[in-house]
Order: sequence, then C-alpha cells, then structure tokens
Amino acid sequence: MPEPIRIHPENPRLFEFRGKPLVLLTATEHYGAVMNRPFRYERYLADAAAKGMTLTRLFVLFRELQSHCNPYSTCKPESPDYIAPFERTGPGRAQDGEPKFDLDRPNPEFFQRLHGLMGRASELGIIVELVLLSNTYEDRIWALNPLNSANNVNGLKPISWPTYMTLQHPELVARQLEHVRRIVREVNAYDNLFFEICNEPGGRHPGEGNPGIDEVNEWQRAIAAEIRQTEASLPNQHLIAGQEAFQWHPFVQMSTLSFRDFPIDIVNIHPLPGTALDGVEYDMGQFMSKQLKLRAVRDYCLAAARESKPLNLDEDNVASQYKDTDGWTIHRKRAWMALMCGAHYDYIDFSIINYCETGTEESQRCIRTWFRHLSRFIHSLDLAAAHPLPGVVTAAPEHTVEAAFGVAGSDVSVYLADERELEVPGAGEPIRGALTLSLPEGQHSVSCMSPEAGQWSPDITITGGSATTVALPEFRHDILVRVQASDAGS
Repeated sequence: MPEPIRIHPENPRLFEFRGKPLVLLTATEHYGAVMNRPFRYERYLADAAAKGMTLTRLFVLFRELQSHCNPYSTCKPESPDYIAPFERTGPGRAQDGEPKFDLDRPNPEFFQRLHGLMGRASELGIIVELVLLSNTYEDRIWALNPLNSANNVNGLKPISWPTYMTLQHPELVARQLEHVRRIVREVNAYDNLFFEICNEPGGRHPGEGNPGIDEVNEWQRAIAAEIRQTEASLPNQHLIAGQEAFQWHPFVQMSTLSFRDFPIDIVNIHPLPGTALDGVEYDMGQFMSKQLKLRAVRDYCLAAARESKPLNLDEDNVASQYKDTDGWTIHRKRAWMALMCGAHYDYIDFSIINYCETGTEESQRCIRTWFRHLSRFIHSLDLAAAHPLPGVVTAAPEHTVEAAFGVAGSDVSVYLADERELEVPGAGEPIRGALTLSLPEGQHSVSCMSPEAGQWSPDITITGGSATTVALPEFRHDILVRVQASDAGS
C-alpha cells in the first residue's frame, strides 16, 4: 500500500493522497454503513465516487436514535440489524431486546463488513474518517451502547452516561482502549484512512458531579496516545482528527486549543452557534434550522485558515432533514463557501438510507450533482499553491457575500452568493451587478460558472488594475467568477 493520506507538505490546510492534492468533500457521510446489516455500502460508495465525493465518515460502535428533527439514517439500525464489533452471545437480553454482548469475543461479521467497506473505498479513492468513540448524550441513547453494563456479560459497573468520556472508571476505560487497539490494528494496512477520537465530545453537562471540559479532554488525550502507541509498531501511522470538548450549557464549542496544543492533526468542527476561535464566537446556524448563516461560515473558515491544521466542517446538519431544493441549496452554498475559504466539508445526505443507497431521483439531480460540480472545480486548481484571498474583492452586489480563492495574481476565483435567509423578502430572486477586484496590471481572461448547472460562460478579456470592474450575468443564489492572467493557462 502507498503511504496513508497525509497533510500536504506545501500547504498545511490541505491533504495529499497517492501523490496528489486532495480536498475532503462529501454529501454522503453515512456513518452507519458497516453497523447496519441491510445497507449495501457497495452501491453507496460507487455513487459517491461517481459524484466526486472524496470522504465518507464511519462510526464503529455508537448507535443513534431517531428523533423529531434527526431523521432515520444508517446509524439508527433496527435492533436485529445492528452489527457491533462484539458478538451477541447472551446469556440474557440487552436493553434493546437482543442477546447481550460478550466484549471478549470480536464479531466476525462486523470485521468482514469493515474490511469490505475499507477495501472498496480504497479502490474508489475515497477517504474513510473512522470514528472510534462518541458522546452518548442521554440515558436512552447510552442504553443502546454495548459498553453499558446492562448490555454485556463482562461485569462492568453501572455508570452515569456523562462519565463515559472520562478516566473515572478504570474497567470501562480498559474496554474502550481495547476496542481502540483492535480497530486500529485491523485497519492499519489501508492508506485511505484517518481516525477520529470521539464524535462530539462534551463536558460540563448540567447536573451535580458531571465531568468538566478538562476531564473530557484528558480522556481524549489518553485515546489519542493509545492510537499513536498502537501504530508505533505497525507499518502505517495515520492522521488523527477531533476537537476539544464543548461546553453543554450554555453551549460553546471552543476550537483554539484544537488548533494549537491538542493531540490531533485535523480539526473537526460541527458548524453551529457558539463556535469560538481566539475569543470570537461565530453563529453558523442552529441544528436542523434551515438557516444559511453564510457570512459566519465564511468568517470562521477564514479565521481557521490562519492556523496550521486543516479544518473540516464535519457533519453539517443545518438543513439536512429538509430533503428539498431549499435545504439542498443551503448546503450547496455552505460547501462552496467552506472550500473557497480553505476548509473541507462534510454534509449528511439523508436521502440515502437502507435500500436507497444512491439517494432519490431528486437528490441525484440536485445536491449530489451539485457536489460533483464543486469537486471537479476545486480539484482543477493548483491546490498546493492556492490560498484564500480575502483582499481581492473590494465591492460586490447588495445582499451577497463573497470568498476569493486561488493563486494571487495568476488564477483567482471568486464565489459570490445571496446571503439572505429564506424568510427574508427577495431571497433567491435574480441578482444583477458587478464585482470590483484588485488585480495586477495586464490582460486577464474571465469566465463564470453556475454552481447549480456546472456550466461555464465563454471567456472575455479584461485589463487588470487596483479597481477592475467585472460585470456579472444575472444569477440566482450563487455564481463563480474565475479570473486568470493571460499567461496562466486555461
């Protein structure tokens, strides 16, 4: 196998995979692809690759519950269809009505499916973000976990769910570390892989005696150390993703430590209100709210672009329960904005479920095709040399927000989007006007692309300068403008 995916040696916010620059982009996270028996991951992965997706995110233990605002998904399997890393042997029944787990007995079916997915993703060039552990959120979700003492035959002691992400319970921690070692060893040979320590780690949950943020972070450091130590004697060493623990109430998702002095290589942030970097908070939209919040997404990604680790806007769910053009357009805009600010982007497409692994006819026509346009464009650039260029645009039409990205002076692309929320009068109506750009003197070719249609306009030639005006064609929602110096090539 080639060297695993790594941070690009010329650009610390970018990846290199099999000798080429890589941006992580997916509308197909589907984190329950292995644990959910009926899910045909081969069909899902083939379609993801055909749509230019470069990432899939995979949970290997945590199991979710459906709620009023969190739709059915592959991570919410029916109890008989849940495939854990441990065999169900009994005696006795777990809280989901199926036989209890024996944590000492690895489940062959799970590992067969794990290798099947990893191998097929490798053949297709798709990176797998393998999530080892997760927050358990509340009693009724903790009740589904194989490590809950009521669900296994191994004599673990009952605990309160918030302390799952701490070092308070030595027997439980030993089981967590054993699980981490087993998974890490099992997948070490794959190059299309990085690990995430824990999905959505949180501390300071309301309630007496619940762990603080520092205690949860100490536990995460122990998990990261176990990954590093396990791989130290193995052929491959993989990147580790994660985030410092958030604060439950009031919700604050800090990220300064994540970028600076935390044992991770990739910073995963779920774009939400209360996300903070260097003391500045960014409101990137409420969970399942259908909010756009595009300027906040831009400003957070640009702030993170000054750091030395890649940022992945991981599991964006601001509108994913709305399987319609409004929800999909919000996520198209947020994906374009993230990538044009030097970040990576992961959205859950809930049109993909068991027996419908390639989505619906409408999601194929819309969000999945739109992401193919984005992936093709971003990977056509000289990514190793490309960076956000926030000073290029000096004026833009009313109601828009912009992001410029590329190689300064030679190949600059400007993404321009209507930033009005759905309920604002005029949102989504045609926009007319011009961009004013600060460009080097000389001749430049300009062309425009529709992020929805994926089609380019013919090139025109302009003369550069510190206040160059580019007249825009009428557009709805968003447009891409590419400006290349006459000797920069096409």
